[in-house]
Amino acid sequence: MSGPVSGVRQSRRWSLRRRLGLWLAASVAALWLAAATVAGLVLQHEIGEVFDSALQEVAQRVLPLAYSELLSREAGDAPQHMAPIGPHREYITYVVRDGDGRVLLQSSDAELMAIPPSLAPGFRTTDRLRTYTEAAVRGTIVVTTAEDLGHRAAAVRRAVMALIWPLVALVPIALAGVWLAVRLSLKPVLAFRRAIAARGRGNLTPVAADGLPEEMAPVATAVNALMERLRGALEAERGFTANSAHELRTPIAAALAQTQRLLAELPEGAERQRARDVAGALRRLSRLSEKLLQLAKAEGGGLLAEHPAPLGPVLRHVIAELDHQTDRQTDRQTDLGADLVVTIPPDGGPVSDLDPDAFAVLARNLIENALKHGAPDRPIDVRLREDGFEVANRCPVVPADRLAALLRPFERGPTQAEGSGLGLAIAAAVCRGAGLRLDLASPIPGEADGFQVTVRFPAPILTGR
Repeated sequence: MSGPVSGVRQSRRWSLRRRLGLWLAASVAALWLAAATVAGLVLQHEIGEVFDSALQEVAQRVLPLAYSELLSREAGDAPQHMAPIGPHREYITYVVRDGDGRVLLQSSDAELMAIPPSLAPGFRTTDRLRTYTEAAVRGTIVVTTAEDLGHRAAAVRRAVMALIWPLVALVPIALAGVWLAVRLSLKPVLAFRRAIAARGRGNLTPVAADGLPEEMAPVATAVNALMERLRGALEAERGFTANSAHELRTPIAAALAQTQRLLAELPEGAERQRARDVAGALRRLSRLSEKLLQLAKAEGGGLLAEHPAPLGPVLRHVIAELDHQTDRQTDRQTDLGADLVVTIPPDGGPVSDLDPDAFAVLARNLIENALKHGAPDRPIDVRLREDGFEVANRCPVVPADRLAALLRPFERGPTQAEGSGLGLAIAAAVCRGAGLRLDLASPIPGEADGFQVTVRFPAPILTGR
């Protein structure tokens, strides 16, 4: 299972750069479409005026021809068709009639247009035609010019499409331009964000705010002020813990020495037993002060080394100290009759930028916690792998709802063993400060009972050998 130290997965959010880019590109496209629509309406009006002028111009040009035709015309003559000069499409047609409505002269496509007779002078619009009629010689000659409305609509449509089609090429160009402009504009903001994200390992130094836009400068000032207040509060808290624990060491050691001397001088009896009880309490108090010092160091930062180093030698040193301070047996090969079964890669184990002292504190607390709360007749498994550090001991299963609480200071599980409740809290503090992940599992995966702690080294910290 994932421990409480592991990061919380957040839902994916759209970046400001993406939002600005999409909104600006969409705005440019919408404005272009609106402009094309307005331009289309204007074009429709202007094209209508141009074609109306053409209708009127054709009618006025045809009138002299029609008058000459009427003078030279003999009774009974059929209507005359004006033959086209060459093959072409006739958009404007005309027809000349006399006062009685008889056709005197017409263009080649006039019959196809079916221009209605008896139209009043001026411009008229029918279902499918736009016409202009003009009369002369006291109404004896009437000229009507006509144009198909579909031709006008097609002309307007082609003009509007000529405005809209460039939008197809404009949108990708606009997107690229907006993205580039937004990226360059937000470059200081992104650098500021990365600088804040880099403060995740106990680094509370001020964040550089150079080049930030005017709107973001107050945010940078507020963030730096907040980190300064936070650093002051943490330093005060850690300083109090460390100083208190440090100042207690000397009087505790002096009291313990006097008690041990008193034990040597007292005969067997109630007084000597009370002196033993006092000595035991002083030893527990000494261990508590040592744990408080370790907790202060774990929460105080400085958990990363300048140069990566293998962790195997550090773990061997921790095991050797435990063997020296107690009479326990450590077997690095088998588990026959051993309190500790330690597995370390022959090449020295993983190479990490975790500070050796911090790893020693971490390993010692996890191993001591396993020895203290594990079954006395079962060995403790200690494994250092390329991807993590693992300590497992046999014990009754710890309820799942209690696992997270064990990482808080002075929290203890269902055990009768003596302890301060700081071992796992110190390990969790080291993992938080060094960017490691701490997982707790009970029972041991694949087993029926037991308790297992796994420290996982992420890729940015661990480098394989």
